[in-house]
Amino acid sequence: MNKNKNTFSTTLSINTNNQYILNTTGILSQIKKPYFLKEQFVIANFDARQSINSTIFINKNISEEDLYDAITTKAYDELGLDQAIEYEIKYIETFTKTDEENRTFFLFIVEPSILIQTYKTMQEEVKYIDIIVPSALLMKSLYTKKILDDNSVDCFIYFQNDEAFIAIYNEGQFVYTKSLKYSFVQMHERFCELYGERVEYNDFINFFQKHNLKDTKSDYKEYFIKLYKEIFTNIGDILTYIKRVYNLEKIDHIYMGSEINTVINLNEILEYQLNIKTSKFDFNYDFEKSEIYIDQMHYLMLLYTQIDDDEKYLCNFTIFHRPPNFIQRQSGKIIILSVISLILAFIYPVTYWSLTYAGSLQYKLLNENYTTIHNTKSIREVNIKNKEIEKIKALKLLNIQKEKYIQKKNTLIKIHDVKVNYPMKAKLLSTLTKSLNKFDVKLNALDYDENSNIKKFHLNLVSKKDKQITALIQYLTKKYIDIFDFSIENIYYDDATKTYASELKVIIL
Repeated sequence: MNKNKNTFSTTLSINTNNQYILNTTGILSQIKKPYFLKEQFVIANFDARQSINSTIFINKNISEEDLYDAITTKAYDELGLDQAIEYEIKYIETFTKTDEENRTFFLFIVEPSILIQTYKTMQEEVKYIDIIVPSALLMKSLYTKKILDDNSVDCFIYFQNDEAFIAIYNEGQFVYTKSLKYSFVQMHERFCELYGERVEYNDFINFFQKHNLKDTKSDYKEYFIKLYKEIFTNIGDILTYIKRVYNLEKIDHIYMGSEINTVINLNEILEYQLNIKTSKFDFNYDFEKSEIYIDQMHYLMLLYTQIDDDEKYLCNFTIFHRPPNFIQRQSGKIIILSVISLILAFIYPVTYWSLTYAGSLQYKLLNENYTTIHNTKSIREVNIKNKEIEKIKALKLLNIQKEKYIQKKNTLIKIHDVKVNYPMKAKLLSTLTKSLNKFDVKLNALDYDENSNIKKFHLNLVSKKDKQITALIQYLTKKYIDIFDFSIENIYYDDATKTYASELKVIIL
């Protein structure tokens, strides 16, 4: 990275939500559409949900030359990886005091197709992505830059729209990471279950951003507290597991944050529940303050580009490399050789042997290059055909899933319409019944009909006096003027029962 810091004038960080932050001499700015710039260094991160993460043990007798093969073989066997897929596998050695015979490695495993699917659109804009690094490894720069002391066991918790993860560092070294089941989308689903009805996602996020639990009077408060308790209980269980497996006496400090700004001090709630000192995931990165809220992952990525290669983990998943220097390419070598041959031809016009030798040498290089390219072409053509077949199968599955999605979506829309827009007839009827009792008017019969979106009750009223009915009508008209529309044609006297009767029509507004 010393070379990078001297060569590149700007640094661009990209997250999985297609957000772009440009660093120009310490000044950060958010850009909507990136562009290619030769002097621009590009870094991206990926989330734990996009990779397979696991810990494996390798015997200490395995040599360094055979280590990668041993780790790869064991990963395919123990994790049940598809043998037909050539995964991108990176590993970090973690040190435990409990196993003296084996070395412990934490694996990050990603399918190449996932990398292509996630970053292809970005790569088309910027051409090259120099580094793609797991989010959990970005915290290493906090210790390298002396922003945090490396003499404690620290836990980092971060919530994002589609992902939430936890990462553990012991004395400044990575130990463990895990994807949590509480992204904002998952939180929203669980909150709706607790609340008992569907809440719009934007309303959920708005409360998370702008409402303080201490001061708010919202109906959501009680259910947000329940949601937080579930989340923090789950985190507490994970920390207990990590301490046991990695032989850690305690977690000294927790840093918690999210990709969106919020007034809720979640760190205070977590500290109270787990009795572990907790702070906001907000550090002094030594960048110029921005007027907009920037996702902390962007700060960490930009900080990560400033540390030397020997101070960071060698865990780069990029497949969108820059081409090598001109003189290191085969085509460059051929061109240089051709230029030299031409120079020799002009310097020694009589020496045809030199030209013949240069030509034969050039032919040999081109022939070797052609053989390599032809083999590569043949392999890629086969791969393309296989991918086309897989694409057709995937499109069929996609269409099936789309049809299922549309059916489920239409069902949910109907349920939402019935639940939100359809008035509760039983509740309205209960309201009217209370008013009848108040004026000692009895209900002889009840009918309900709905036509052309007009919802109407027919109530056959009976009372000992006609004034009781008229008083009821006057009361209902005044009290429920914005809810019902009342109408009555006449009140007649029944000689047989010695009572007054009338039909009251009630239209629900």
